[in-house]
Amino acid sequence: MTPVIDIRDLHVRFGEVEAVAGINLAAGSGRATALLGRNGAGKSTTMKVLAGVVPPTSGTVLVAGHDVAKDPLAVKRAVGYCPDVGGLVPRATPWEHLQLTARLRRMTEWEERGRDLLERFELGDVAHRVVGGFSHGMSRRLSVVLAALHEPGVLLLDEPFDGVDPIGVEATLDIVADARARGACILLSTHLRDLALEACGSAIVLRGGSSVAELPAAELTSEAYRALLD
Repeated sequence: MTPVIDIRDLHVRFGEVEAVAGINLAAGSGRATALLGRNGAGKSTTMKVLAGVVPPTSGTVLVAGHDVAKDPLAVKRAVGYCPDVGGLVPRATPWEHLQLTARLRRMTEWEERGRDLLERFELGDVAHRVVGGFSHGMSRRLSVVLAALHEPGVLLLDEPFDGVDPIGVEATLDIVADARARGACILLSTHLRDLALEACGSAIVLRGGSSVAELPAAELTSEAYRALLD
């Protein structure tokens, strides 16, 4: 089966710093893959490349058949992306964020799904409050809602559990399960091994900007994970 996400020897440099140093990754439809590693391992940079936000320095990266270096706009159309930080307009409300997302993606009849997602993430009561006063966890929940609104074929969730309460965690796990059921390809990056393994069927471990292991989630015990990071 042709992978939906196909990364071959990805390198990303920012000046003298090599944030990603030769990652290889393949992920298919109807599957959720965890991208695990400590802070600085290259997870978020890899996700930014896949979202068409940061260009690769070298290597080949294909997302839904589109080369991120040659057609980043097509990549952005294909994915739903929850960034690790930022991405929200402080003076806008959650509902205004949904309206903007729907307009940019030329969606029609999105309101019912938007309301349902806000309720699932317990953001319905604050749908018309500006997000500048939100907690970090509330902002993370809204970022997942915006990534999932258009039911993308590729769902990229970068640290979606960071600072999120149990209700938000459960809602995010439901979003991943729903996406898998409709045949989407999900890549979820986190440093929280237990939650990643609950959400995903397989895991790729990064260390120092490189991939050091790929294995079924059930085989990544806490001892094995620590050994891979050391």
